[in-house]
Amino acid sequence: MRGMRVLIVGGGVLGTMHAWQAVERGHEVVQLEREPEARGASVRNFGLVWVGGRAAGAELSAAQRSRELWERIGARVPAVGFRPNGSLTVLRTPRELAVAEEVAARPDAAERGLELLDAAAARAVNPALRGAFLGALRCTRDAAVEPRTAQPALRAALAATGRYSFLPGREVRSVSTGVVRDDRGDEHRGDVVVLCTGAWLGGLVRELTGGVPVRRVRLQMMQTEPLGEPLTTSVADGDSFRYYPAYRGAALDELNHAQPQAEVAREHAMQLLVVQRADGGLTIGDTHAYDEPFPFDTEDAPYAHLADVAESLLGRPLPRVTRRWAGVYAQCADPTRVVHREQVEPGVWLVTGPGGRGMTCSPAIGFDTAEEVGL
Repeated sequence: MRGMRVLIVGGGVLGTMHAWQAVERGHEVVQLEREPEARGASVRNFGLVWVGGRAAGAELSAAQRSRELWERIGARVPAVGFRPNGSLTVLRTPRELAVAEEVAARPDAAERGLELLDAAAARAVNPALRGAFLGALRCTRDAAVEPRTAQPALRAALAATGRYSFLPGREVRSVSTGVVRDDRGDEHRGDVVVLCTGAWLGGLVRELTGGVPVRRVRLQMMQTEPLGEPLTTSVADGDSFRYYPAYRGAALDELNHAQPQAEVAREHAMQLLVVQRADGGLTIGDTHAYDEPFPFDTEDAPYAHLADVAESLLGRPLPRVTRRWAGVYAQCADPTRVVHREQVEPGVWLVTGPGGRGMTCSPAIGFDTAEEVGL
C-alpha cells in the first residue's frame, strides 16, 4: 500500500530506520522527538555493526541483513560514516586462544566472516596492535558507522525527498489510532503510528501496555584524542567471548571456570571494545549494569581497567581521554528475542528492546516492522 502517512515517535536510530523504510516505500513520515536532538543510546555507543558473535537464527540473520542495509545507506549518505573495517578479538591467553580455535572450526564460521589469525597475521591486518598477544579472531563482516553524525545525516537525506518532517522538542502525551498529541497541544494524524521510545519505558508506554518485557541496561564509555595512526579494525579483548552467544561451547566453559575475569571486570560485567572515530580518536568501553536505580555518576575503576587492557594491546599509552559518559538502553528480558514488537492499539505499534544490538540491527528491525505493518 502506498501513499500512507506514518507517525514515528522517537528520534533515535531505531525510529530513524523506521522512517527510512517508510519513506523508501513511498510514504510520508512525521518523526517526533522529545529532546532537541537524539541524546540516548543511539549516540552514546560505539557505532559498531557487530555481526560475528550473534546467536544463530533470527539474531544473526538480522545482523547480516542490517550490515548489508547499512552499506547501501552509507553509499547514498556518506556522512553516516559506514566502513567495512572488520574486527579483531585479541587473544592473550591459551584458554582464549582455545575458544577462538573452537569457534573458527565450526561450520558457520565462514558465514560469520570468522577466521583465526596468529599474532603476526593480526598485526599485518592492524599494525597499531604492538602489544604482546597470541593471536586474534578476525571477523570480516563487522563494520562501523559514526553514531554522532549518522542521525542528522539520515534525517537530511530523508528531508530531501520532500516526504519527511522531523519535529524535535515534542514530548508525546497521548496516542490513539491514527492520532498523536504532543505537549504543545498539537495533534498529528496519520495512518500508522510507530513508537520507538528506546529506554523510555514508563509514562505513555506503561499507560498503553501496562508494562513490557524489557529491561534497562546502563553502560560506561570514554573517548580519547586522536591516536595518531589508523586503527584499521575495531578491537575487542578475550572477555568479549563471555558476552556473545556465538562463542558458547566447551572451550568457553573452560575459560569461565579456569580463567575468571579480573574482579573489577566481573563486578561491572565488562569487555573491552575499541573503535576509531572519523577524527582519529578512540571510543572505548564498556560496562553493563542491570540493577536500578542506576547511579547518576560514573565510576573510575572500570575506566582504569579498560585503559590498562587497551594499552596492553596497543603496546603504548592511550591518547588523552577527553570525554567519559554513561548511557542507558532497553533490552528484551528474553535474550533470544531481537526486539519487542507489539501492536498496542489498532494501527499503533511499539518497537523497543534491541539492547546492545541497536546500531547493529536497527535497519533490519525497521524493515521487518514495515513488512509486518504492511507499509
